[in-house]
Amino acid sequence: MAALLGGRSAPHRPVLLKETIEFLAPERGGLFVDCTVGLGGHSEAILEASSEARVIGIDRDAEALRSASQRLERFGDRFRGVHEDFREVARVLKDLDENEPAGLLADLGVSSLQFDSETRGFSFRFDAPLDMRMDPDGGGETAADLLHQLPEEEIAAIIFEYGEERNSRRIAKWIVESREQGKPIVTTRELADLVARAAGSRKRWHIHPATKTFQALRIAVNHELEGLSQFVETAIDLLQPDGRFVVISFHSLEDRIMKQELRRLSGYCQCDSRQMRATVCTCGARRAVEILTKRPVTAGEIEIDENPRSRSAKLRACRKVGLTEF
Repeated sequence: MAALLGGRSAPHRPVLLKETIEFLAPERGGLFVDCTVGLGGHSEAILEASSEARVIGIDRDAEALRSASQRLERFGDRFRGVHEDFREVARVLKDLDENEPAGLLADLGVSSLQFDSETRGFSFRFDAPLDMRMDPDGGGETAADLLHQLPEEEIAAIIFEYGEERNSRRIAKWIVESREQGKPIVTTRELADLVARAAGSRKRWHIHPATKTFQALRIAVNHELEGLSQFVETAIDLLQPDGRFVVISFHSLEDRIMKQELRRLSGYCQCDSRQMRATVCTCGARRAVEILTKRPVTAGEIEIDENPRSRSAKLRACRKVGLTEF
């Protein structure tokens, strides 16, 4: 996931745009699904590439979807926006009576609109309620709810696993002590200040010490890692032969899931040695795709300088193999 920046806000720039368009090849025309449309930057480039291209843009953030729809209004009915979780892409296509898209894109990062909101609690640059829900209209627990309800061990586990924060136990201990003293953490500033105190001397800071904790809580609140493996397989099955799948991730755990699933779907058996000796594949490896990126594609120095949020982005792409290629 994109790192939470404590510094300057950057205008919306779609990450790895040139590379995304090269792999999707929208100049072929046809239907493309932008599973996380955000503010519509990638979708706009797809629609501009060919007058025969259409886009279904999915996003669970209604505010982002409204912004994307306004941005892409000039394309008329070539763009349709759907308020839904990207993991429901198969149902979305069925409801719209669409099938076999030429390409699917999933940019798993948090949009600029969310990071730059002064009220939604994604960034500690603003003092706001500690919410962090990508779909606040859909209910669910906020980050403040998790910190108020979960035991110390679970808070520490979230911060360590999703944020890779070495001070996770100390931070969790301080959070629980604060709520036991009648001072539950309910705003971004309260949490950022608490983590900063727990981190100690500023001389050791390369990034704000609350960055990893905020990232971890956001992942937990939005269940961002759940269902990713199934989503990849669903996306590949939906594609037409020679269709392209492009995914951009911002967190090592996300990228690891993408790497493993694409390798499995390219026919690489990932069973352990004991299973291999039984000559029976149990991991479900099958040759459904050709991987187009031997290594993840990352942003160059110019893009990182213009858009610091692209620093942690990793792009992977594949092509669905046609029946005649088996």
